[in-house]
Amino acid sequence: MASPFPGMDPYLEGDLWQEFHDRLANQISTQLLPQLQPKYVALLSKRYVFDRPGLGMLDLPPEQRIIYPDAHIVQVKEPAPAYAGTMTPTLEVRSLPHSLPIEEVPVLSVEIRDVAQRRLVTVIEILSPVNKRGDGAREYVVRRHDLLQTRTHLLEIDLIRQGGRLHFDEPLPPAPYYAFLSRFDRRPVTQVWAIDLRQPLPNLPVPLLPPDEDVVLELQTAVDACFALVGYERLLDYRQPPPPPPFSDEDSEWINGRIAAATKQTEARIAR
Repeated sequence: MASPFPGMDPYLEGDLWQEFHDRLANQISTQLLPQLQPKYVALLSKRYVFDRPGLGMLDLPPEQRIIYPDAHIVQVKEPAPAYAGTMTPTLEVRSLPHSLPIEEVPVLSVEIRDVAQRRLVTVIEILSPVNKRGDGAREYVVRRHDLLQTRTHLLEIDLIRQGGRLHFDEPLPPAPYYAFLSRFDRRPVTQVWAIDLRQPLPNLPVPLLPPDEDVVLELQTAVDACFALVGYERLLDYRQPPPPPPFSDEDSEWINGRIAAATKQTEARIAR
């Protein structure tokens, strides 16, 4: 069966995310290229972000963190005088916590550039867990701030529920997924799409240089193309609960119903 969900498949938020992320960036570029010709081009841009996966404790609030000084203290205990020469001095060692391994995680984004001067016109970012926790989140905040100081449009697609969200002056409407568009000529205003689990992913405008009109990114079409190419439905275990964070009881019931209906359809096709 194909994905049982009309929009984003929450099961992709697990160990297949990195593969899907890169595949989606490729599909977005492929979809936009014909619309951009001959004046613009959609290029893939790769950078590496340092991440400390492991225990997932880097986002603890400060009051829950314990900070150890970067020192190794050893105290020698001399034996009591009465036993001099008969006992070996003992050592008291204060061991420091082991450092979590640091990984370099590749992150793909899509850059719209004009052909004539190769100016950066629009950046399309697909957020990942590495952008939303610990060191990676701090790196992304700096990168985002730098982009917002330029005459570059920024389209951000957040299809993963774990980790923090982007911060704005006004609270975001509740939703599992979002898209954000900051046009350089409308800042500080940002357009927000709150994306419901039960609905197809929206079509998003991709702005260009004035006076050129926006081109359209059909986000659902791009995700469907990834499924058609890879067949993620063969790799995702729909018998298990979706990756964390947990859904509400209402959403969990809806998810289970979608999976059950899709399974029955598949079994019926096989029976024919």
